[in-house]
Amino acid sequence: MTLHLEIVPLISIAAGIGILVFPRLLNYIVAGYLIIFGVMGLLGYI
Repeated sequence: MTLHLEIVPLISIAAGIGILVFPRLLNYIVAGYLIIFGVMGLLGYI
């Protein structure tokens, strides 16, 4: 039996829990998300 986990849902769950515990964390999570996906888009990974 193989367990295959995707990274995006795990990051989403961790971010959601982090926002519930530390509401100010939302700014950093959104900024990090935008920066990471912007760089990935420029490099052609998306």
